[in-house]
Amino acid sequence: MRSFLSALVFTATLPASLLAFEKEVRPILEHSCLKCHGGEKVKGKVDFSKILTEQDADAQFELWETVVEVLEANEMPPEDEPHLNAADRKTIIDWYQRRSQASIEAKPTVFKPRRLSGPEYRNTLRSLFGFDLEIAVAEAEQTVITDQSLVLKLLPTDPPGNSGFINDTHRARLSSSIWEQYLHLSNAALEKLFSKNGRTQLGEFIGKTLPSNWQPTALSQDQAERLIRAFAPRALRRPVPEKELSKALSTVSGKQGAALLAATKLELKAILMSPSFFYRGLLMEGEPGKQQAVDQFELAERLSYFLWEDRPDEELTRLTTDGALSNEKTMNAQVARMLSSPKARSLAESFGAQWLEINSLDGLLGKDPIRHHALKTQTIDFLNYLFTENRPVMELIDSKITFVNQGTSGFYGKDRQRMKRYTKAKGIERQRTPNQKLELVHAEGRGGLLTMPGILTMNQGPIQRGTWILRRILGEQIGEPPADTPPIKGSPRGQNLSFRERFELHRSDVTCARCHEKIDPLGFALEAYDQNGQFLRATDRPKKKSNKPAPPVDTSGKLPSGETFETFGELKAILLTKKREPIVRNIVEHTLSYALCRKLVRNDQPIVDAITKNLCENDGTWQDLFQQVANSLPFRETIIETAPISHE
Repeated sequence: MRSFLSALVFTATLPASLLAFEKEVRPILEHSCLKCHGGEKVKGKVDFSKILTEQDADAQFELWETVVEVLEANEMPPEDEPHLNAADRKTIIDWYQRRSQASIEAKPTVFKPRRLSGPEYRNTLRSLFGFDLEIAVAEAEQTVITDQSLVLKLLPTDPPGNSGFINDTHRARLSSSIWEQYLHLSNAALEKLFSKNGRTQLGEFIGKTLPSNWQPTALSQDQAERLIRAFAPRALRRPVPEKELSKALSTVSGKQGAALLAATKLELKAILMSPSFFYRGLLMEGEPGKQQAVDQFELAERLSYFLWEDRPDEELTRLTTDGALSNEKTMNAQVARMLSSPKARSLAESFGAQWLEINSLDGLLGKDPIRHHALKTQTIDFLNYLFTENRPVMELIDSKITFVNQGTSGFYGKDRQRMKRYTKAKGIERQRTPNQKLELVHAEGRGGLLTMPGILTMNQGPIQRGTWILRRILGEQIGEPPADTPPIKGSPRGQNLSFRERFELHRSDVTCARCHEKIDPLGFALEAYDQNGQFLRATDRPKKKSNKPAPPVDTSGKLPSGETFETFGELKAILLTKKREPIVRNIVEHTLSYALCRKLVRNDQPIVDAITKNLCENDGTWQDLFQQVANSLPFRETIIETAPISHE
């Protein structure tokens, strides 16, 4: 009776929205929505059949804003399906409003181990051994640029997780094929360590400079023990208990010569093939069933893989011994230090490239490696500048600084005259050249990410450009276009309609209008840039067959929120002011998701809100953002469901 009364009291105190979803909202979804959004038929990647409980609904919290928007516009269900009656529509909208206004507690998620992504594994091996594993490639300037990492050649490409990032490996299974590749790579690394080329690194593990004529079979008992004691904690990214080390040391005890060498390699290989090496967090210590701070070694690991995509270095490891990383000032100092390291370029090459889909250029320009290199590295160098030189977050949208080489200089008019002269080697017709930092003074229509030639090239046409800005910059959730969308028709006979005018006829379908009223103003604002990203003034525009100048391009528009503009420059001003908060929020969400290696959940929203507010009010920088993420509750705390792996 006591437990029944307790349950009754608990139920009575629950917010109405907690009871409303399963009893009121879900039946409506099952009756009116599952035909197109559930089971075998899933339109727009929306599957209501998997949203069964309040917790499921919270996990899809970003979906409901779109659901309510289309319901309020009476756009769903489609015209050929029975529409929701007013009462059902009101039920869903009222539930959403109550739920979105309810107090949300900031909480970490339940801890889940995750395997190192391919780049993380490559970098971890490299920093552990002090050398990279590479394949020999004879590469000419005109060949497609390839990564010479043996690790990335052998390991399968990691698919993006639910977060959209490849470090979100929670669902990436450890297959027998990947296990075999780990074994091959471990053998290759150990062979190189004990070769003449690895002599310096081996000496660092042993703590002694080895002579040039030293042979691996001359390994002594003391050297083998020193090697294992130094290697194990560096590989596992935390101290290893003496009891565990003694097992490995007993294997090499009493051996010498070739037998000692083989036993030592075997123990090192066992460490490299341990799940604790290629999984993150398996050895984290904590109390099951309790929300708690992650241990210092896990915190150092989280920070290092966030900013460097690599294992913690010696300074981070040293700070774990006395708990110094728990201090906010110490953490901020470490973030600043780590951003000044060349390793921080991974933020641009991995985080930035995935968030902004910059790798789309790989497929478009694979046959022209010189142009590919110029367009892609310009964007990466610009992001690296923002991330590592403490630039304001909103400088992503507008900046006086860019990075230019011989392949992109033609886009920048008179400003290119201030570039350092580059002398081309004899016999080379085309050549990849490094970027130079360039201040924009005269270049028309440039400044910031959105007008970079590479971004414009990978998003060709107003619809693709508008969709990219909406999703990647403003963080809007929009579905994919229907598969049966008809192509845009040509001009009717006797009329010379522009693409924009023809598209106005195309988008007259009410089911398409909701998305296009968001997409089109953003995309057509960039119509002054051609498919290669070149800015065309009115005097530059091609003439018609009649030898008359082409009419000026219409770049004007009106956003759904009411703001109007005539040019992309005016739109940029709106993005920097009235759209500042949603842009910053989108940046915060992507950064936090990448740092946590997972999709954000409802309990992360108070953290997103707080960081967004702080950055907006204080004209925050990227360093401010990274520091606030590193000091945030979900980054520093966790909930452990099961007991950690024992060393016993």
